[in-house]
Amino acid sequence: MTAAPACTAAGSYPSPVNFAQLLFPDFSLILCGYLICRYTGLNRPVWQSVESLVYFFLFPVLLFHSIVKSPIDLNAASSLIGAGLSLGVCAIALSYSLPYWPILGKRLDKRDHAASAQVGFRFNSFIALALAERLAGPEGLLLISMLIGVCVPLFNIGAVWPMARHANTGFLRELVRNPLIIATGSGLVANLLGFRIPQWLDPSVSRIGAASLALGLMAAGAGMQLGTLRQGKLLGLSVLTVKHLLLPLVALGMARLFQLSPVQTTVLLAFSALPTASTCYVLAARMGYNGPYVAGLVTLSTLSGMWSLPFALGVLR
Repeated sequence: MTAAPACTAAGSYPSPVNFAQLLFPDFSLILCGYLICRYTGLNRPVWQSVESLVYFFLFPVLLFHSIVKSPIDLNAASSLIGAGLSLGVCAIALSYSLPYWPILGKRLDKRDHAASAQVGFRFNSFIALALAERLAGPEGLLLISMLIGVCVPLFNIGAVWPMARHANTGFLRELVRNPLIIATGSGLVANLLGFRIPQWLDPSVSRIGAASLALGLMAAGAGMQLGTLRQGKLLGLSVLTVKHLLLPLVALGMARLFQLSPVQTTVLLAFSALPTASTCYVLAARMGYNGPYVAGLVTLSTLSGMWSLPFALGVLR
């Protein structure tokens, strides 16, 4: 995958149209996954196995490798981490505050809101890593990996806690066993201890990472569902507005507040406008909530990313 610079030599940034062109390869893979799942023998059961492979093996290897291959300057990264955590807290607060908004709150189903609020702040890590590399090369990949590392635990807590009484496993146990948390945590520790992937092993690990990006994007497309959104339209619109409109605006404010560099700002804005995590519906269904409804919101969020990312990276940036 060819890395695209975050800015030109003259210091100007690509237009929204150019960002749309930059995002096209990733969204074309999502479309391929959707079409293959719907119109060939490679149907949903096949892609569920692919999701498991990516989530439990390929993707953690990519996260670990992207973190350990470049030394981390904690002083330089502290501002981005602070901005990312602040953005995450604001995202969770906005999503769970919807039932308390005047007029709007009385018209929302509280149970469906408890299941779907996670759509307003969780993110698709596959798209995050693919996009960051295209925007800013290895530096962007390292920065987005650090954001994933600090925000995945926060967002998992935000998603699981309101539904914990319906969980089949313990709350802390579910967090500790998360492969993304394990990969990012071990990667950060290894980086700080000076560990590096041996040169002879690096090409193989890099190819595993490349496979995780392509398969992860296609699996996101294969999981898209639209037929479950006939109910709860107002709730869905509210959650997606938080995710794809309000969060990029908050991210812009955080970038200025924490005085981020141009590349850090680009990564944070991209992070804020990402489609939601494809596993949102899995979590909701496992905890006894309306999984198909959440799956529909995940699909709409994936489609909404086609305009929110150019909006964040082109218009706001």
